[in-house]
Amino acid sequence: MNEYIFHLQKYKAGRNTKQTCPQCGRRKCFVRYVDEEGKIEFPDYVGRCDHEDSCGYHYTPKDFFRDNPDLKPNDFENDTWKYDKTNKPVMVKPEPEVPSFMSTDIMRKTLSHYDINPLYQFLCKTIGKDAANRQFEHYKVGTSKKWGGATVFWQIDKDSNVRSGKLMGYNPKDGHRIKEPIPQVCWVHTELKLPDFHLKQCLFGEHLLATSSATIMLVESEKTCLIASHFMPDFLWLATGGKDGCFNEETMQVLHGRDVILMPDLGATEKWAKKSAILTPICKSVTVSTVLEQMATDEQREAGLDISDFLLMQETKQMILQRMIERNPALQKLIDAFGLEVMDSSQYDETPTKVDSEPQFNRLTKSQPEERSAEDLSSTQEQRWHGRNPECHKCHLSHDGINGTYCGKLHRYVEYGKGDCGIEAEIPPAPE
Repeated sequence: MNEYIFHLQKYKAGRNTKQTCPQCGRRKCFVRYVDEEGKIEFPDYVGRCDHEDSCGYHYTPKDFFRDNPDLKPNDFENDTWKYDKTNKPVMVKPEPEVPSFMSTDIMRKTLSHYDINPLYQFLCKTIGKDAANRQFEHYKVGTSKKWGGATVFWQIDKDSNVRSGKLMGYNPKDGHRIKEPIPQVCWVHTELKLPDFHLKQCLFGEHLLATSSATIMLVESEKTCLIASHFMPDFLWLATGGKDGCFNEETMQVLHGRDVILMPDLGATEKWAKKSAILTPICKSVTVSTVLEQMATDEQREAGLDISDFLLMQETKQMILQRMIERNPALQKLIDAFGLEVMDSSQYDETPTKVDSEPQFNRLTKSQPEERSAEDLSSTQEQRWHGRNPECHKCHLSHDGINGTYCGKLHRYVEYGKGDCGIEAEIPPAPE
């Protein structure tokens, strides 16, 4: 039986299957549709762009034949992409997919050489070396020699089977993914050229379900798990590996009977609210958090920030120390020579201020409305942004930016606002 089977061109090692998008013009993000039997060759513009939100280009074979009816085969029907030559739709029952597994020895060999791992370097500068080590160990994050030390996010299921590892390149200075000139992302099984390997993804951090009964916070990014779980350890943080990622009914079965809160990136809340219907019959309770949407600025929404970006808007003690070292490299030698470490203010100040302590966040539970949680998070940011000078936000030369208080005269972010910049600015009197 002959059939038309159209699908997006599959990735093949050593071949560049992604091209420039005809709509947004970005390179290596556009995948064409192909005919599996090779009888029909579609133009270059029939395909889909990877940038689903910012571009959204998706021109299907159905669209092509609708716009070019003279090129449509006589036995082609518009309501299906798989056709019998007798013009009868063929209903094919998919065979159950059996996932492939990788050796745990391969995974363990990557759990080292963190000194060349850019994401590890970034976390050391933001949350400290001990915390970075703890997070990498907890989530089983490794290092690859690819791209000079790519981060390996291992996907380990609830039965401790290693599904595969996602390799991603990061900038050690800001912790952002490297996407130019090409996105640095691939899979371990692809790099090892494992034959007949069938990837069936699971949630990042899924292996932790067996040892924790905490409320689950589900996010998109693996990096977000590492950062958010440091600041908010009362929750169990898991990641889908992207806006869609492995967010499907089969994968989510591991969350059966659990309390789950979805924390999507800015701009994805509506989509995840719709997808939450998948979890309703599976989980004990499901909540889609709108905390970020309530407190975000237009600039932050445009940037598509996530919860980890908000948590790092303030300077932690480790970030302040790192800035001091950059100004005076000799300080690092002094720290190494005497084995010095950053101390919490409560260790030497009998009356520590709230802004000097680590951030505290209340749990998002049914007894505490999300509106209150948004206020708490906003209040914490306000205190840490403006430091010891709460009057700084009244200065007409400064404003709140995504990284703290921005001084319009110095043209840079300042740690303590006006108290740090040293510029005498007119501060309007407080209202009666």
